[in-house]
Amino acid sequence: MEFSAQAIAQFLGGTVEGNPDVKVNTVAKIEEGQPGALSFLANPKYAHYIYNTESSIVLVNNDFIAESPVKTTLVRVSNAYESFASLLQLYAQSKKQKSGIEEQSFIHSSAKIGDNLYLGSFAYISENAIIGSNVKIYPHAYIGDNVKIGDNVIIYPSAIIYEDCVIGNNCVIHAGAVVGADGFGFASGADTNYKKVPQIGNVVIEDHVEIGANATIDRATMGSTILRKGVKLDDHVHIAHNVEIGENTVMAAQSGVAGSTKIGKNCMFGGQVGISPHLRIADGVKAGAQAGIPSDIKKEGSIVLGSPASDISAQRRSMAVYKNLPELRSRLSDLEKIVEELRHKISE
Repeated sequence: MEFSAQAIAQFLGGTVEGNPDVKVNTVAKIEEGQPGALSFLANPKYAHYIYNTESSIVLVNNDFIAESPVKTTLVRVSNAYESFASLLQLYAQSKKQKSGIEEQSFIHSSAKIGDNLYLGSFAYISENAIIGSNVKIYPHAYIGDNVKIGDNVIIYPSAIIYEDCVIGNNCVIHAGAVVGADGFGFASGADTNYKKVPQIGNVVIEDHVEIGANATIDRATMGSTILRKGVKLDDHVHIAHNVEIGENTVMAAQSGVAGSTKIGKNCMFGGQVGISPHLRIADGVKAGAQAGIPSDIKKEGSIVLGSPASDISAQRRSMAVYKNLPELRSRLSDLEKIVEELRHKISE
């Protein structure tokens, strides 16, 4: 499909600066631009590429000021990154969509299937499962007994949804993700052997949730592990039993949340963040990569770093001291020598 700069501007509510009739039929990073490609500039770190990019159209923020002539056509919008994401969604929708039920897939006779299901080869839909309309289930995916899946859901290859779990509308579950495996529940006995505690709850995933590849969401011991509306989890994230994650919270790769912790809405967690069990994390909290959170965070909008995590201002002061430790150690050693010399003089 081809789009002109004018058509893109109209779709995004932006303005054209340059040739309104120039057309694009693909997308590219601004540093790898080529004729006929659409790029975007949101991070000032990449601003120098705009003066030499070969892309035909570049989306920029309204407040972008060029320091020298720009040969490409600009489309100015309020948020270049968000606008580019909208165009990518439009581009993805224009691609051919999978449809139909392929050979060697299985649907149990008791399962209820909505309209326009795509079911890939070797995918399996179990007893009493309920599948909504416009659902795509790719090859080797497994849908367990009594699972409920809403409309417009995509389940990619080899994803596994255990029995009794509930998935809302407009969700995406990427390849290899596991929803509803047993939580890590064991009781130690007098003989020091660990006895498994049956995990009889489920996982409830609300609307517009996306779960990355190889992420694992454990079922509750009792009740439900819950991912609220709009949650986004990156690849290799682990959510333990009875955790609840609030609306629109996002979590980067390799992060983990231990059992029964409750996380507020609109939180952001960097890669490899670890959160201890039975905690309460307030709304709007941000945690930097590799932060280790051992206790409740009660203040909304807090920003924490480090392990154990603490407020960003305290961590920055600590880091400033830490990087000067070699010099401080040397100075301390010099002072010790001076003190020792003074002792000798006094003793004489």
